[in-house]
Amino acid sequence: MPLNGKHILLGVSGGIAAYKTAFLVRDFVKAGAEVQVIMTDAATHFITPLTLGTLSRREVITDMFPRAAAEATAQWTAHIDLALWADIMLVAPATANTLAKIAYGFADNFLTTLVLALRCPLAVAPSMDLDMYRNTATQQNLALLRERGVHVLEPESGELASGLVGPGRLPEPDALLHWVDGLLVEERTDLQGKKVLVTAGHKHEPIEPVRYVGNRSSGKMGFALAAVASRRRAEVTLISGPVHLPTPPGVRRIDVTTAREMARAVEEEFPCTDVLIMTAAVADFSPVNPAEDKIKREAVAGDRMTLEMQKNPDILRGAGERKARQVLVGFALETSNGLQNARQKLAAKHLDAVVLNDPTEEGAGFGTDTNVVTILMADGRIDRLPQMSKLAVAEEILNRVAPLLR
Repeated sequence: MPLNGKHILLGVSGGIAAYKTAFLVRDFVKAGAEVQVIMTDAATHFITPLTLGTLSRREVITDMFPRAAAEATAQWTAHIDLALWADIMLVAPATANTLAKIAYGFADNFLTTLVLALRCPLAVAPSMDLDMYRNTATQQNLALLRERGVHVLEPESGELASGLVGPGRLPEPDALLHWVDGLLVEERTDLQGKKVLVTAGHKHEPIEPVRYVGNRSSGKMGFALAAVASRRRAEVTLISGPVHLPTPPGVRRIDVTTAREMARAVEEEFPCTDVLIMTAAVADFSPVNPAEDKIKREAVAGDRMTLEMQKNPDILRGAGERKARQVLVGFALETSNGLQNARQKLAAKHLDAVVLNDPTEEGAGFGTDTNVVTILMADGRIDRLPQMSKLAVAEEILNRVAPLLR
């Protein structure tokens, strides 16, 4: 994973979204990065340096001039030392005030002074209330930063701390991590101009309004594939089941709940798609006649209730039968006879590749950030990959897909 062993400077300025940086620091460290946090004085009113220092395992820098003389001597050139140490600097949340200072070259605190000394890429994630974000001054400052090569992640829209609704929310830590991860990857454009359709997540097949049949899929593998394909300049559409994951930057998302809803969405999108990657854990069966009301225990005679099930459409088989020029990639989740079953799926569904994984294997379970897979290609190649992050697995899969599109 690109973050492993990387040196990240995280600048935290004084906005309500500063609380999210605790989760972001934790995720950076889990990904193998070394993180040095720098906070403005205002930021310390929203989250403590002790919290971020504990999570980063490094003392947080908050003052330009330390109070103790011994510390001051050691820190006279800290902004230069850190600027040379870093692989990237992220300012998140980047308030309107801090953005303005960076845009006009102010150096009135440690964060802004450090920015002036940087040799590495600078990334900012603006976060503020609706009208502050839309203000002409803020927009001009962001435009100026972009012209200078600063990476800007647009804020998300939604309910803000003020109660207003609109752009200004700091993206979730997962989205920030994926974004920084992408900035540290050598830019690849081998999917530019290609349309990639990814399915992800579990489905809810209703028994009645309250209960449903489902599975434990988190959707993380599919979201990782969507994120990596987008970074490689593909036009990505992600059809997702009801999972709680942020949409990767630049990805168009379609939310569905049931297998039949997903089948309709895939059928609609497939004709203009270059690549279909089916990571979604689609239920093979669904209840025949879901009840209109909640089924009461008292309404069931005896100790057992029989649930009649019907087969759901085989989305991948249908796509394989209809495909013209498209590249199809399937996933095979197997707990026994994995290679044999994966080979059968590859042939029977007219796939170009199938990704085999066993959820009982260490590092490959549901909801994990890592995976252990074997990639089987239609030309007979079989590649067993070691345990790696799902983002790294996504890179490996797309490394094999891209040549098929030439």
